[in-house]
This record gives sequence, C-alpha cells and structure tokens, in this order.
Amino acid sequence: MQNLLDALREECSPQIWSRGVQLARTGTLTGKRGHDGAIEARFTTKSGLMSPLISLFPDDAEWSCECPSTLPACEHAVAAAIALAQAEKDGTDLLGMKGPGGTVAYALSEVDGKLAMQREIVRESGRTPLNTRLTLEKQRGSMSDVTTSRSDLEIDILFGSTPSGPVPRAFMVKLLSHLADCDEVTLDGEKVVFGEPFHAVGARVEAHGDGFRVIAARHPKITRSFENGAVIADGKLCVLRPSELSESDLNALKQGRHYTRSEIADLVGRVIPALQNQLPVTVPPELLPGAQEIAPRLALQTEVLAGVLEVLPTIVYGDPPCARIDGGRMTYLGGPVARRDPEAENKLSRLLEQKLGLEVGRRRRLEGEAAVRLSERLEVLGDVHVTGSGLSAFSLRGELTPNLTFGNANGSQFGLSFTTPTGEQVSADAVTAAWQHGSPLVALQGGGFAPIPTEFLRAHGHLVLDLLAARDERDGTLSKSALPDLARLCSALDTPAPAELATLRALVDDFGGIPDAKLPADLRAELRSYQQRGVSWLRFLAQAGLGALLADDMGLGKTLQALCAIEGPALVVCPASVLFNWNDEIARFRPSLRVSTYHGPSRALDPQADVTLTTYAILRMDTAVLAAKRWQTVVLDEAQTIKNPDSQVARSAFELNAETRMALTGTPVENRLTDLWSQFHFLNRGLLGGRSDFEERYAKPIADGDRGAGERLRQRIKPFVLRRLKRDVAKELPPRTDVVLRVTLDDDERALYDSVLAATRKEIVENLAQGGSVLAALEALLRLRQAACHRSLLPGQQADRSSKLDLLFDTLEEILSEGHKALVFSQWTGFLDLIEPGLRARSLKFNRLDGSTADRGGVVRAFQDDASLGVMLLSLKAGGVGLNLTAADHVFLLDPWWNPAAEDQAADRAHRIGQDRPVLVHRLIASDTVEERILGLQEKKRALAAVATDGAAQAASITRDDLLALLA
Repeated sequence: MQNLLDALREECSPQIWSRGVQLARTGTLTGKRGHDGAIEARFTTKSGLMSPLISLFPDDAEWSCECPSTLPACEHAVAAAIALAQAEKDGTDLLGMKGPGGTVAYALSEVDGKLAMQREIVRESGRTPLNTRLTLEKQRGSMSDVTTSRSDLEIDILFGSTPSGPVPRAFMVKLLSHLADCDEVTLDGEKVVFGEPFHAVGARVEAHGDGFRVIAARHPKITRSFENGAVIADGKLCVLRPSELSESDLNALKQGRHYTRSEIADLVGRVIPALQNQLPVTVPPELLPGAQEIAPRLALQTEVLAGVLEVLPTIVYGDPPCARIDGGRMTYLGGPVARRDPEAENKLSRLLEQKLGLEVGRRRRLEGEAAVRLSERLEVLGDVHVTGSGLSAFSLRGELTPNLTFGNANGSQFGLSFTTPTGEQVSADAVTAAWQHGSPLVALQGGGFAPIPTEFLRAHGHLVLDLLAARDERDGTLSKSALPDLARLCSALDTPAPAELATLRALVDDFGGIPDAKLPADLRAELRSYQQRGVSWLRFLAQAGLGALLADDMGLGKTLQALCAIEGPALVVCPASVLFNWNDEIARFRPSLRVSTYHGPSRALDPQADVTLTTYAILRMDTAVLAAKRWQTVVLDEAQTIKNPDSQVARSAFELNAETRMALTGTPVENRLTDLWSQFHFLNRGLLGGRSDFEERYAKPIADGDRGAGERLRQRIKPFVLRRLKRDVAKELPPRTDVVLRVTLDDDERALYDSVLAATRKEIVENLAQGGSVLAALEALLRLRQAACHRSLLPGQQADRSSKLDLLFDTLEEILSEGHKALVFSQWTGFLDLIEPGLRARSLKFNRLDGSTADRGGVVRAFQDDASLGVMLLSLKAGGVGLNLTAADHVFLLDPWWNPAAEDQAADRAHRIGQDRPVLVHRLIASDTVEERILGLQEKKRALAAVATDGAAQAASITRDDLLALLA
C-alpha cells in the first residue's frame, strides 16, 4: 500500500494532497477487498455524505475514482491510500469495519400505469419509508447516522418534500441518471439494471409483394411501458427516447411505405440511412442480397477558376463510385449497392479535417502555396478519388536555379532568369517579388509552382534587387554605376563575364587589380604609395565613366590626388575658405595648368582654362552658366556641402554636365545617411535608387540596428568609395592625443546657468516630447552652451572673465613658454572677441581668421612663418577646412557641438602630413552642464559616419530624442 501511496504523491499537486490528508482524518472509510487484491471503498464524512467509489490496485500502483476530476490523482484516492497505508502499519483492517447505521434505498413500482418511487431508510433494524426532505432531517439530527451519496442528495433536491408516488415526466431523465449511481434500487422487489435512452417505436423492413415495405411499430425489445416516460427494454430500465419524426410522418410510416425492387439502391443507400438517424430500423440481411460491404473513401472534385483552385471534398463508396454521401445522406450513383458504414465515414471525415483542413461537402477556394501543399498532403492520405484537372495546375516542380546571360560586350544588357529542372523559366522579377512577400513558391507560366531558391536569395537577393532597380525603364539597359554589382553577381554565380565587365571586378576585389595610372608629366611632387593608388583608382573609374568619392582622412592629400587625376576642362567647386588653397596647390604641384577663378562681381568663364575654380555660393547663383558647359571633369571639394538633397546648392550640383565626377570629403556622413545619398546622386545617379527607396531599404533599417542593411550599403558603394585613415597609411605622422579639460563654473556662473536651465527646460522638454517644434529646443540648447562658456555671450549679461577662459589662458601661457604654437577654435566669433583682450593683457601675440578675413592666405602664411605668433584664433566654420597649419601642435576646441566631424576637421588643420610633432587636442568642457552630454552624442554621430565607410554595424542620427536627452 505504501508503494501505491508514493505513486499517488508523485502525480498529485500539493493542494490535492492536502485535501486528501484532511479527508483521511475526518472521514470514515468503508469498502471491500476483491479476490485479485483490488479494493473498492468509499469515504463517509461527518455530515454523512458519501464519496464517489474509489478503486485501488496496490499490486500495480494504479487507482481510479468515479468523481468528475480530470487530474491524474484526486483527493478521494489520496485519502483512501493514506488511510489504508496507516491501517497497514497499525495492523488493522479498515475494510472489515462496519459502516454507518443507515443508507438510502429506492423502491420503484407501477401505479396507474406510471413509474412510481418510494425512498426508504435501511438500517439493521429494518426499513423505514422516507416521505420528508432528507437533508432537513439530517440537519435536525434525526438521521445523522444515515450515509448519503451525492446522488442521494441530488434526488432529494430534485423531489424535495414531494410525497412518494408517480414520478413527474419532467423529472424522469434526471431521476434515472441519478438512480443509476445508487447502490440499492429495486423495481417490484427486483434489483434494477439501467440502460441507455430507448426508442418506443422502431421501423422494420419486410418483404411485400414484388418489393419491400418499411413500416413502424412498437419496438420488439420493449416488454413494459410507463406513461410518464420510461420503458423496460431488453431487461433494462430506460428513459423513453422520443421519436424525431413528426407526428404526421410517424403516422404515415405506421401505415407502411412500399418500394419496388428497382428502387432497392435508393432504399438501401438513402431511405434506410436517413430513417436510422431518427429511430431504430431492423433490416433482415436476407431481404437485401444485392447490398455489399464496400469500404468508403475520400473523393475530391477539383477545378481552376480565375487562377484559384476550387475543391469539393466528399465521401464515396466503390471504385468507380457507386454511391456518394451528400449532406449526411447517401446518393446512389449506379452499380453495386453499398451497405453504409457511418463509423468509417466519421473516421474519414476526421482524417480529412486533420490532414487537409477540409470538411466533407464544403467547397473551399485555395490559392498559391495552399493549393500546392494540398496536392502534396494527398499523397499521405493514400486512396483518394480525384476528379477534374485542378491539381495539375498547382503541382510542385523542382527548385529553381539562376541563369545569367548578356546581350552586349559591356554587360549593360543582361538577363537574369530562374529555371526548373524540366526547363521552365521564371523571371527574376517574379522570383524576387515572391521572396520579398515571404512566399516560398513562385507560379510558373505553364502552370504549377516551384520553390524559390532560398539559399541563393538569402546570400544575393538584395544584390539582384539592386540590379533590377538600376535597369533603365525604356530599354532595360543597366546604368554604368551598377556594372560593378553585375560583376559581383557574375563572381557569385561563377559565370564568365563579358570582357569589358570583367575589368570592373577589380572594383569589387579590394581594388587589387587596378593598374597604376600614368602620372601627369608636369607633376612637381613625389606621391606616397597610397596616393599613387588613389590616383590610379580615380583614373580607373573615370575611364569607366563612373563617379568617385575620395573620402581619405583629413590631411592625407585629397587635393593632390585629384589634381593628378583630373582632365581638362575641369571645374572645381569648393568652399570660399579654401579657394586660395586650390590656387596655391595647382601652382605648386601642376604649374603648367591654366587656372581661372570664377569668382567676384566681374566673373567670367575662360574658355581656354584647364581648371576653373569656383565656390558653392557662385554655383548656386550661376547654375545656368556652369551647367551649360560640358566639362570633362567636375570636382566637388568638401562634398558634404551638398548633403541636403533639397538645398539649392545640391540641386545646382546635380545639374552640372560632366564626363567624370569626383567628390572629395573627409566626412561623407555628417548628420544622417541621406548625406551619403545626396553625394551619390551627384556622382552615380540611380546607384542608391530613389530617396524614399533609400530611406526604406537602408536608412531606416540601419537606424533600427539592422546589421545586414549596413553591410549591404557598404557593399553597394564599396567600388566608388576610397577611404584611408592617417593611422593606417601615414605611419610617419606623429600621434594625436585628445584630452578633456574639465572646467568648474564659479558660483555666479553656476547660478546663471541653473537659472537659464530652470527657465527653459520644463516647458521646452514637455513641448518637445509632445511633438512640438524643435526650434525652441535648439534655442534653449544654444543659451545653455553659451552660459557654460561666458556670461557675456548671453543677451543682457556682462562679465570681465569666465572660468573657461581662465583655464584657456593658463594653459596657453604654459605651452607657449615651452615653444609650442596653438590653434583656438570657437563656433562664435563673439567668443573670439572676448578672448582677444585676455591675450593682449598677457602679451601673447596672435592673429585671427574668420569669415570676415579677406587675405586668408596671408594670415595662414604669417602664422606658419612667424615664430613670434604663438596663437591663431579661428571660427570653426571659416577655419575648419582647407587650411594647412602644421606650425601648431596644440588645438583648443572651446565649445563642443553634437557633430564631431566639424571638430575633427578643425583638429586636422594641425595634424596632417607635414606635421613632425605630436599633436595635442584640448576640449574644454564645463562640468555638470549640457556640454558633457554633447560628448556622448558625438559618439553616436561617429558611429553614423562609420556605418558607410568603416564597417560599423549600427549608427543613429540626431533625433528628437537626442535633443530631449541633452535638455533633460
């Protein structure tokens, strides 16, 4: 018994075990032991309620209980096992103990043709009629010794205090169901056996004349009937089951229905099965010799309507079918007469639903993959009778393989299709469309479907999409900028490329196969090895008619490389701040070139010039003039200037007419990835698709952290971008060190900063978080940055000094005394104005360059050549690009901004080729101000720039959330 108890404990929950322990403690167990060791027992509670019958099998560690619980173990079985295990330990036999003093018995009899009931209390002293409410008497204590089962209580509730006598017809069904669970029920003194509900009327088929007759009569198994709804049938007491036939139909059937021998199939296949659903039918087998035992099977009627497979599942008998089941009735189709097998039909119906998701007699419409899968699953079902040709239109062919062909020598006319093993072809557009929609199948023109080549598309699907998007809608030719992608596809498919296309493989193979370009005869410079490779790459793309983005790190000689690669007539567009630098560089390195500067009020194009220099401002104003000329080469210096494709300067650049296009920039991405799209729209129009397509396929997924999108973008632009970092190619360049100088605001500065923050933050942040304009937020950010630098920068404020400038002057005095020179950058010329008096007061000699400087070249030369000039003040906008200031080896950045590219541009005025001393970059940051948060935001911006050029996996652009983070 202990083994059985252990098994029960493993199966039941702690709650069930607890209830079982309680029942074992408070209840009384009675029962008996069978000859095979099985135990049947019940518990009786203190209230006299008897539990369901519990069966225990100790030898097999098995149990069962008649309670409705669906759990593996119930509290009744647990309680019985606990009580018996304890008795086993104590050496007692609970099953031999005598139970309570009384039980309830039920005596049934016939009274005036009706079934009547009398309840009795049975004790050792005899039987006592019970004509009152049992539960009421137990509450009063007069029957506390009587054991009652749940069925006893249900019957007591059903009848209440109704006197014994005929059972109301409405109670008959419930009464007999409860009596069936009671131990002592008699009818006329004999123990009652209960049966299932029984029809009073049955039908029988009998021979009649030259055919058959179906007639209704009292069921022959009924030996006794009670007017209140019960019968004795086959020796069992049963509830009378009413006939489902209407009264008129039943009366007609009692008269009999005649069927000729020619109607035997209808009789066997339809009439008798239909009648069997409403009442029992007796059919002597010898009367129907033509009926055969034929197994039913599934049948599918199929047809294709408007490209959709229509399926009607049915159940049929015979092959070919001799009968069909329609709406639960059998329809005779000719041939042998089948004897219906409802059980087999139900099994087939369940199989149809489970395996195919279909219902017998219900028409379904299936499209594409669902229709194909249907034909595959039919093979699992085996014997299915299929009519119609619908399935053949949705058959599954072998997997597709790509096939690449070319129509001309350079590969611009290419064809990509996919072929089945049987030679059927599918267009690349259809295959990629299915792939993009997540469908594993693609439709074939001749009918049927084929699985898409999943592995190929996973590896090269986006490349194929790029190529398809790059085709000209008019003639299907491929744009030149997409030819390197086509070379990549040739390599992936191991397909020989046309001769002209094969040469472009060098662009997708890390440029290793690009031949060295011949340098200009008039060149007065010795190129470094990386510069020679850059010139060769620029010339290679130019000869192929492709644009190039030279994105070398600042200070690596992008201007020199471009001068070695351009062919005249050439147009160079640059910021006004570096216009003089281009003049100097051309005069220095290629003096034989005729240079014309298209600038100033009396500007005019020189038709004899080899190189025409102009600015972005002039390009914007004179677009029509500059776009009307056919240039051999157009160079955009500091090409990030056209980063906004909606700006007038970008639109002007897009209109320029050139054979060769070059873009030079150390920061191809400053703010967001559309910076890159705009530059490539100038260089190789169509390479990155339309702007909205670029946002959807690249910018948004990359911002969301999609590593695959970042890698696809890098592969897409890789042939046209050359970026080398100073640390990789200029090994001789001295190191650059970046340090942060922390500034602690004094009490007055802190009070002013906190007041500005308190006055703006709450309202601005709430407005920004609710989708309001960012202009107010940017204004608040500006005021906070100014307050962190110098109080006099704020409207209405005056101060003779600031903590940040005190630290700057102390540091400058120290480094100048050691023979160093310094560049001091600020975004505000007003801040530079505040620095000048302090430098003069300390006798520190300086000069200055900002947007108002007329002779920029003279200012630069003076600083480079005059040893007494220790400091140059520069505005970040005017002095951040195009200047060579290697005389300085210290750079001070006074006011950080969220875009690190501008700061890096400024630092590289000193840290560039020609510098022979280590460069130290100082960032002055006011502690516990918005400036500290800007440093963190700069890291996000660096990641954004790296996503397209340095292989970073993720980046993010400046967003509304960034502004919230800065102001919070």
